[in-house]
Amino acid sequence: MAGKIVIPKKYYLIFLTSALAICLVSFTIGRELYADKTESIFSFALVHFSGYLFFLLMPVELAFVYYLSFYPETELIAVALLTAISAQCIDYLIGKLILPKKIFEFIGQKRIVKAERYINKYGLLTIFVFNLLPLSSPVVALAVGMVKFNFRKYLIVSSMGLLFKYIILSLFF
Repeated sequence: MAGKIVIPKKYYLIFLTSALAICLVSFTIGRELYADKTESIFSFALVHFSGYLFFLLMPVELAFVYYLSFYPETELIAVALLTAISAQCIDYLIGKLILPKKIFEFIGQKRIVKAERYINKYGLLTIFVFNLLPLSSPVVALAVGMVKFNFRKYLIVSSMGLLFKYIILSLFF
C-alpha cells in the first residue's frame, strides 16, 4: 500500500519501555506530588530499582538527591544499594541467559561490543567506575553476564562502586 508508514520492531520496544517508565514515575512520585503528600521510601525504591534495569535507563542519581531531603542518608543509601544490586543481578542473569543476538537488537551491537571490550581489557576497574559514576552500569551488568564474568567478583566490585557513589552524593547534597 502506498503511503503506509512501517515502524521497525525496535521502536515498539523503545515506546513500550518509555511508557512503562513514565507510568512507573507517574503512579509513584507523580501521585504523591499531586496528592501533596510526602514522598515515600517505597516510591524511591520502586523508581530506583526500575532505573537500574538495563531496559529502563533513568537518572536514578537525581532521584537519590531529591529524596535526601526526606530521609536520613543511611536509610536512603541502604535502600539504594539493595534496589540497585537487585536490579543489576537481574541484568546479569538476563545477559547470561538471553541470546546475544536478541540483546544486540534491543541495545545495539556497538554499545554491547564496546562494553565487552572494556570488561575484557579492564575487568573489575570498568565495573567499579561504571557503578561509581552516573554511567550506564546496568548495560555493563548485562555485558558482564554475557561474557560469563565471575558473578561473585562482579557483585562485590559493583556494590563497592555503588556504595561510594551514594556516600559521595549524600556528602555533597
